[in-house]
Order: sequence, then structure tokens, then C-alpha cells
Amino acid sequence: MLLNDNSIQIQANKSSHLVSIALPASKSMANRALIINALGGNKGNLERLSEARDTQTMHRLLLLNEPVWDVLDAGTTMRFLTAYAGVLGLDKTLTGTPRMQERPIGILVDALCELGANISYSGKKGYPPLKIGAFGGQRTDSLTVRGDISSQYISALLMIAPILPRGLNITLEGKIGSRPYIEMTRKVMERFGVRTFWKGEDSIEIPPQTYLSADITIERDWSAASYWYSIVALGDGTEVFLEDLTDDSIQGDRKMADLMSKLGVETVFTEKGAHLRQISHNSSAEIDFSDCPDIAQTIAVICAAKGIRCVMLGLESLRIKETDRIAALQLELAKIGSKLTETRNNEEWILEPGNLTKPESSFHTYHDHRMAMAFAPLAWKFPISIEDPSVVNKSYPGFWDDLKKAGAIIS
Repeated sequence: MLLNDNSIQIQANKSSHLVSIALPASKSMANRALIINALGGNKGNLERLSEARDTQTMHRLLLLNEPVWDVLDAGTTMRFLTAYAGVLGLDKTLTGTPRMQERPIGILVDALCELGANISYSGKKGYPPLKIGAFGGQRTDSLTVRGDISSQYISALLMIAPILPRGLNITLEGKIGSRPYIEMTRKVMERFGVRTFWKGEDSIEIPPQTYLSADITIERDWSAASYWYSIVALGDGTEVFLEDLTDDSIQGDRKMADLMSKLGVETVFTEKGAHLRQISHNSSAEIDFSDCPDIAQTIAVICAAKGIRCVMLGLESLRIKETDRIAALQLELAKIGSKLTETRNNEEWILEPGNLTKPESSFHTYHDHRMAMAFAPLAWKFPISIEDPSVVNKSYPGFWDDLKKAGAIIS
């Protein structure tokens, strides 16, 4: 693998064939299981732990008794460990890359301090690095948190709630984004013996409980699966079998299969996985990504390359990811003649596809793993280059090797 080069060139072998891929494990599920298992005394057995750098960073830091936890660029790791260390009163400094220090965390810190945590900022208020001290005792059993913020804040509070002496009630204000990620958290907690309860549409009750030992096999990653839907959609006769990918997944990005049934890919689930093949597609689409923001980039590229006009909703959280993903998409999609235009203030975006007659072929990744993997399938349309290919290590270290199995020539 050429993970240290500044860029790689990709040209796809377009001959028809079936390729079988073993996807990485879900880092979203793995990160939740790691925190919950640690809160329960590390008595459980976690099988098929994700090889993603984010997950390996989480695993390593939880095992290390060091004063400084450097999460690198892992947003989930930063947020989950902040809550974990905050309620346990660990004497820690949490830091990360320069980009991580630009990603807001104030809402979570405010909530934890309201609970009784002792957290201060080493630099700019509302942003890492953080200094965590002794827990001051539970001050309240009720929090109100905005529902339209990162679901990782809400999941972080959910996971630490059972170990609080009085438990916790969390009320979510306004529109609730990424609800499937909240549900994923609840389901992983349940596998470790803890029950949570929705009270109406916007409030979750978590009584004080003890996490039990559990043996868990981490699911294959549906976010990673999205790039293979793109390869099938943009390829000419390529079929893909994704091993052990399940229809009844607890991951929100399972929605990819349903969306792609109208955007050019059929999914047939078997006991051994999911078989993807190309079918006809609609000429236009309207998609709300509120519950599945991580597949927005992939679908934007698919629609642009296939000439599908797409109204895109629920992209608000993309501004505070590894990069400003909306700005990054606008710049890179313009290279293939497509426009992504805001039509209502941070609520609706319209993708107008162009044509691929004279596309630019070099794509910048903005230190964002999903930009690299979302644009890589364009190689099935024309030869391309991807800058900074090592960014895929964050979630899918074997991506380029797997691409070769599908016929990609990488140099």
C-alpha cells in the first residue's frame, strides 16, 4: 500500500466480475462498546474490534494510565473520553490535532460540569485541549441538551448516566439529528445489561444501574459499505459481495441500501452477507441526511457522476467534521462540473450534476477520510488521483488494498 505518498493514481479495470470484500468492523459500534466495557470494569470480550485508527486510539488510551490523552483527530474518541474521564474524576489532559482543537465541545463540557465534573479549557473556551479534575459529586439528575448538535455529545452522556448515583434524565430540545446513532448507543448499553427508556419523543430516562459482563462481536461497518455501493453504481458490470454485512444492523448507515435502490444499486441479503449489483436509477432524488450524515459525501459523488439531481437536507453537522465537508464537496464536485448550492439557510442544498466530458482528475482530501473514499470510485469513470491517501487509516485502513481486489490499478 502507498500510504506515505502525497497522492496515488487510480485507474479501474472495467471488466465485469464479482468481487468479495470483508469490510472493517464498525468503529461507531466499537467505540461505544469500548467505553461501556471500561465503565463495567473491562470484564467483557469484544470480538472483531475495528482496525480503524480512531478505535485503536480509544483502545490504547483506555489501557494507558498517562496524564495526557492525545486523541489525534478522533472526534468520537475526544467526546466519549471527556465524559468518561469527567464523571470518574480522572486527572487527565485531553488534546488532539490542530483540527481537533477547532472542533467545538463546549455543550458537552457544560452538561458534564452541570452534573458535577471539573473540566476547564487549556486554550480557547469551548474547544480542546481540556483539563479534567476530580468529580465533585452528582449535582443534578436532569439535563436539557440541544437535539440538533452532534449525537456524540448525547451518546457520551447516555453511556456515563447509569453509573451516576441518581441516574439521569436527558431532555433533547428541538430537532433531533442522527437519532440512529443515539439508538445504537442504547442498544449497545442494553447488551451490557443496562436499560434506558424514551419518555415521549424527546426525553430519555436512565436509572442508576451496573454494567454487566458481555461478549460482543462488532458488526461490519455500513459506512464503509457505502463506498462499495458507489463502485457498483459507477462501474460497468462490477458486482460486489460484502461478507457478513447484515440487513438487521443497529447502524444508521444501513439506510444506504434503501437509498441506493433508487440511485442504481440493488441489494440482496443472504445468510453470508450482501450482494450488490447495478440496476436502473431515478433521474432525481430528495434525501434527508439528518440520520445518516456520514454517507452524504458518497451519495453526492454518485449523483454528480450519474447525472442525478439531488435535493440534500440535514447536512448541518457536516460543517464541524474532520473538515467543513460542505465547502470541501463544493470545491471538489466543481472539478467534475457539478454544483452544490445552498437554497435555504443551512437547511437545504441542491446538487446540480454537470457532465464528465472534461473533468479535472486530481482530488484533494482536506485531511478527511470520507472525502478520499467518496471520490475514489470516480476511477470507474476515468483515471483519477487522490491526494493524501493515508487519511483512510482513520476508519478503513485496508481500503486501497480492497480497491485493488475490485480491479483498481493503483500507482
